Amino acid sequence: MHCTLRGVRALLAMLALALPGAASGTSLQQAFLRALEHDAGLRASRAGLESSRERVPQARAQLLPQVQASWGRNFNDLTTTSTASAGPAARAESSYYSYSASLSVRQPLFNLQRYRNLQQANSLVVEAESGFEKARADLLVRLAGAYMEALFAREQLRFALSQREQLRVVLDAARKALAAGSGTRTDVDDAQARLDQALADELDARQALDFSDRQLHLLTGQPASELPALRPQALARLPVDTSPLEQWIAQAQRVNPEVHALQARLEAAQREVDKARASHAPTLEAVLQWSDSANDNVVSLNRRFENRAVGVQLVVPLYQGGAVQSQVRQALAELERATETLEDRRRQIALEVHREHRGVTGGESRIRALEQAVRSAQTQVQSTRQSRKAGVRTVLDELDAEQRLSRLERDLAQARYLYLMSSVRLQTLAGREPLEVVADVSRIFD
Repeated sequence: MHCTLRGVRALLAMLALALPGAASGTSLQQAFLRALEHDAGLRASRAGLESSRERVPQARAQLLPQVQASWGRNFNDLTTTSTASAGPAARAESSYYSYSASLSVRQPLFNLQRYRNLQQANSLVVEAESGFEKARADLLVRLAGAYMEALFAREQLRFALSQREQLRVVLDAARKALAAGSGTRTDVDDAQARLDQALADELDARQALDFSDRQLHLLTGQPASELPALRPQALARLPVDTSPLEQWIAQAQRVNPEVHALQARLEAAQREVDKARASHAPTLEAVLQWSDSANDNVVSLNRRFENRAVGVQLVVPLYQGGAVQSQVRQALAELERATETLEDRRRQIALEVHREHRGVTGGESRIRALEQAVRSAQTQVQSTRQSRKAGVRTVLDELDAEQRLSRLERDLAQARYLYLMSSVRLQTLAGREPLEVVADVSRIFD
């Protein structure tokens, strides 16, 4: 489940070599690979992972030998004054060099608290690794959302431009008909009002396109170039697991990276309880000491001492003012919080999977329904055009039919992008590798 950073970077390099050239536009796969290196949030998560991994060697070091050495050489200037009951005080001055060196080695033999600390460090590393995987999955969802928004914004602008040109033709025809005496002022005013609305829609579409391109730029660090168009005929070939909803929920609750992170946090909280309780446990250390000194004080001038000692040291905590009991209660409260947080997230994930699963299954049905509606609207446009030529329908009737067709085509495009986003979110919730998800989705674009 958890791939190492080195493995991720190697996979990125191989994928980069397999990507098509820039002439075909920025694919979703290319954009994702750029975002993996550029996104500040993911880089922060990566740095947090590297930081957490250092917890293990630090905790392990507390169970390894602790070696200390010291050395010192001092110049001593001593003045001694002695007083007597009778006569003047005697004063003597002397100076000498003193020297000392020591070496100590302490090896923990039994220290339950430090051992629990090592276990906790391992759990925290697992939490950070899972958190990094979640950050990658979240980045894919954010990028795919921005990418789909950019594509849909281009579709909306295309529809708006098409409407504008159609309405200009209609307005020109209505004015000519009015001038020839075969049209009405109402037809001209209606066409003008629709054209004004189309111009406003065009402005909205351009603003939406500008914002979506800025979103992509923010995520990838590069300006959005030409984007490949969605191939509707390839949408049906998108590999989607048709497993029942309950199976999707069970898989997501089992392998979702956020669930793994919260499970690791729960284990770390349990180790914190064990560590707090271990504060009552005795500790046992093996001790090796060596010291060498000369001229330690005025009494030992011109004398040198060398000492070697080997032994064990047992420390039994008896009473610490109630601090240990308080730490245990605090750790138990944190354990309960971690437990409830995990359960709450499991329930939320089940709800999210339910929503996205319905988005995929219902999205397929909606796409088919809209495709049929578009075909019917196309037939209606042709029929209305023939009726208008026969004098049965007006130009505005034909325009209404064409606008209805345009709205349905826009709704169909939006439904396809929403379907794709539901598929991406569903697969990431179920713990699928983001690089695999983005590779599958990229295949349905030109």
